[in-house]
Amino acid sequence: MMYLETPPKLIPTEIFSAVPAEFRRKVATEWADANRPGAPTDCFIEGPSFDASGNLYIVDIPFGRIFRIAPDKTWSLIAEYDGWPNGLKIDRTGRILIADYRYGLMELDAKAGKVTPLLRSRNSESFRGCNDLHIASNGDVYFTDQGQTGLHDPTGRVYRLRTNGQLDCLIDTGISPNGLVLDPHEAVLFVAMTRDNAVWRAPFMKDGSVSKVGRFCSLFGPSGPDGMTMDKAGRLFVAHASLGHVFVFAPNGECIARIKSCAGQSCTNVAIGGEKRDRLYITESVTGSVLVADISGLG
Repeated sequence: MMYLETPPKLIPTEIFSAVPAEFRRKVATEWADANRPGAPTDCFIEGPSFDASGNLYIVDIPFGRIFRIAPDKTWSLIAEYDGWPNGLKIDRTGRILIADYRYGLMELDAKAGKVTPLLRSRNSESFRGCNDLHIASNGDVYFTDQGQTGLHDPTGRVYRLRTNGQLDCLIDTGISPNGLVLDPHEAVLFVAMTRDNAVWRAPFMKDGSVSKVGRFCSLFGPSGPDGMTMDKAGRLFVAHASLGHVFVFAPNGECIARIKSCAGQSCTNVAIGGEKRDRLYITESVTGSVLVADISGLG
């Protein structure tokens, strides 16, 4: 984690809200057995995304639940199904898409409380385990197919689903591809490779393929980078799933700030919000907390 002259600025967090007691379930699940063996898991939240009304949507992976947190911090259970929703994004039209580890890409009808399949396979082959997604300004959907890949099995995939239905595999050598985001010009795709403990930078060519993919930044720790977002200035916000921080990287890859969790160490995903878009909301999954940080000081 590199900086040139000035050490990263430390930005504190506070708890915005947490999963209410009535929604916490102290029961064993297949997901927790595989992903958090032996650890009590009454919820595991991820995928923060705001709608046009300022409601914050999040997923609860082991119990297949989608929650909506109103601006007054009231929690509502919007949907519950038998999947493992991992990532969630809301596009400019209000369409809500989910990257589901069990079932692929899904779509949520928030009014009806129903989750339906959008894309469950590629060439009749099921996905290994979809993790997160990003929606481009033209409606194209970028998503990661992580499964259980890692340094031992560098075969994770990154896809683009075009609005015309064409599915492109952009990367098939990923080391646990996780969160992903386009730069402000939508000319470069950044992908968190969790088990590589790095973020990869993938520039687009004229034909829409990627080339000269490289490591934009490297981190450390028992887990690695998870969900990400980027502001209009091109600063990359990277949630780290084991270091209790969100790290902020300048466009040149220099670490310019670290946002420290006031709750647990498992910062899994991030979303920019607030009326002036100067607040960063962070899911801390183990404690079931949504944290918030003031990022206005970044300039």
